[in-house]
Amino acid sequence: MSKELVNYLSGFVTANRLKRFDEVLQHRTRHLTVVLEDIYQPHNAAAVLRSCDCFGIQDVHIVENQNKFAPNPDVELGSLKWLTIHKYNSKDDPSTSLGVTEQCIAELKKNEYKIVVTSPHKNDCSIEELDITKKTALFFGTEMRGATPVAFEQADAFVKIPMVGFTESLNISVSAAVSLFTLSSRLKKSNIDWKLSEEEEVEIRLAWLRNTIQKPELLEQEFLEKKK
Repeated sequence: MSKELVNYLSGFVTANRLKRFDEVLQHRTRHLTVVLEDIYQPHNAAAVLRSCDCFGIQDVHIVENQNKFAPNPDVELGSLKWLTIHKYNSKDDPSTSLGVTEQCIAELKKNEYKIVVTSPHKNDCSIEELDITKKTALFFGTEMRGATPVAFEQADAFVKIPMVGFTESLNISVSAAVSLFTLSSRLKKSNIDWKLSEEEEVEIRLAWLRNTIQKPELLEQEFLEKKK
């Protein structure tokens, strides 16, 4: 049904836009994903989303422990509508005993992701040496304190960006951009099966069509009526 709906909705989008969908999907991956834990500065939040889109990272996981994620639209430049956003908030599932960060990590591990926390103070490996043969979730914490203790306790590995200056850390949005450029470049040069499955392509294409067409729900209703 999803594939049929995609074909139907594609008739309401220009050929150039459909061609662009095809081009971008060829570079999209779910082998790498990004987790943003309590990022509260709108500029940084938006800049990370923009980097994810630019480097082909489809999924972004948003952890709202104390701070609401509110990216600046003037910085993210529409990148939000091309990404798949997963939000974790204590209000989402009040029945669980898990904290918000724990919920996110549990979901990622269920989907076979290795949890990698970015930290200039941990010496496990540099971004160029990080093992990415398994699906990898890169964890970024706040500017002030970094990732939470829960993230550090449940991490499978730690990674840093080598630096040679007096300043000991990068701005989070710069750190994310450097990390994603390095890892996505390495991934595409590897023999790892990093591309989307056909089912994932259909799912994402449908989301993009819905975000492109005005009032897509009316067209979908029309499609369903024709299927009866």
